[in-house]
Amino acid sequence: MKLFAGNSNRVLAEAVARYLNIPLGKASVRRFADQEIFVEIQENVRGEDVFILQSTSFPTNDHLMELLIMIDAFMRSSARRITAVIPYFGYARQDRRASGRTPISAKLVANMITRAGVDRVLTLDLHAGQIQGFFDIPTDNLFSVPVMARDVKAKYKQLANVVVVSPDIG
Repeated sequence: MKLFAGNSNRVLAEAVARYLNIPLGKASVRRFADQEIFVEIQENVRGEDVFILQSTSFPTNDHLMELLIMIDAFMRSSARRITAVIPYFGYARQDRRASGRTPISAKLVANMITRAGVDRVLTLDLHAGQIQGFFDIPTDNLFSVPVMARDVKAKYKQLANVVVVSPDIG
């Protein structure tokens, strides 16, 4: 198993690698002069199970393109299996048509990730459960509430003063 990261959250990827007691894979994700993204895998991944940790958070389009190009690079490098670990799935709020002549962008992004060559997607707290069904490959939507609740209980002994808010009922 090899873990790689794009530029969306390298600190998280390094923490996951430490937790798993594995080195973070060597890859360069950089820009050409015209700002196109260039990915170079700097170690052998032939026959390996590869995990790419890359949120599609702001700047969403840049991070999404990094993910897609990384998937393609690993596929062309003969990785045995590629899992995209996407803690934040951009475009998730566009999970249905809001009105006539509007896209379902979450489905489009799911199609792009699938077509790029990923074998499995692992994400957290999707905006809407049906997005999991937008993928034509195995997709795991993990819920962070149990972990967060345990952490809040451990950190704040007096829960009477703790307030949890959400931007919407999403």
